[in-house]
Amino acid sequence: MQVKLSRVIHGIMRIKDWGYSLKEFLDFIHQLIDIGVTTFDLADIYGDYEAQEIFGRIFEIEPSLRKKVQIISKTGIVLLSQKKPQIYIKHYDTSKKHILKSVERTLKDLRTDYLDVLLIHRPDPLMNPEEISEAFEYLRENGLVLTFGVSNFNPHQMSLIKSKVKEPILYNQIEISPLQVNPFFDGTLDYCLEKNIIPMAWSPVAGGRIFKINNERNLRVLKALKKVAENHGTSVEHIIYAFLYKHPSKIYPVVGSGKFERVKVAVEALELELDRQEWFYILKASTGYDVP
Repeated sequence: MQVKLSRVIHGIMRIKDWGYSLKEFLDFIHQLIDIGVTTFDLADIYGDYEAQEIFGRIFEIEPSLRKKVQIISKTGIVLLSQKKPQIYIKHYDTSKKHILKSVERTLKDLRTDYLDVLLIHRPDPLMNPEEISEAFEYLRENGLVLTFGVSNFNPHQMSLIKSKVKEPILYNQIEISPLQVNPFFDGTLDYCLEKNIIPMAWSPVAGGRIFKINNERNLRVLKALKKVAENHGTSVEHIIYAFLYKHPSKIYPVVGSGKFERVKVAVEALELELDRQEWFYILKASTGYDVP
């Protein structure tokens, strides 16, 4: 089954920090939908295990909204939390039991009966692909999850999962930005292209570090972005997203801001086209050297 996601995804990890009332948050979601941002990225652990429950109150207020949006959730990380006193060390759990229990809780918190996308949040050293396959198959057969993917997986890990898990693996959510260019070289995006996997980019503006001149590399990157922005008569943020959009793997950025204008920039940047020299100019600023 295919799920159509919006090219710009809105990340909800920091929802507790935004200070929105439920009405303000609902208005914010409607604003995003109006500009074509209909996909929302969550995880069971976000907001100390509370973010999904907060988001779910929106569906409680306006149940019809569920059919207008797509929900991504992630599982596999277990955090230290006062809500989980039995946990004494942060760890990963990709067992069938944990995946099913996590999805059950996620659906309850979100006040929905299905997820559009479920991702394994991080590769687990104890990961058993057969258990993951059994969990995914159960979730899909029972209509609880429509599609599946992974997050932060390298090509070898993606290849392992794809070879052992019966359900199609359609997504890999990874860190990509002008300050994190490794996926352009380490085979991650190549693998996505080869296997028709959608790459989602978390922290596409490097968590704001691009704008903090605290080292020589940041200064180089910001100068390069400003120069390219001048070429196009636009902002540095627009160019950051255009830099990601240039790649043929068709990167979907996850924009984790609670400010409408910041998300809107990512949508507007879809209309920008960097030429090859501009793209490599930014790349050189990031790596510090010309390509061979």
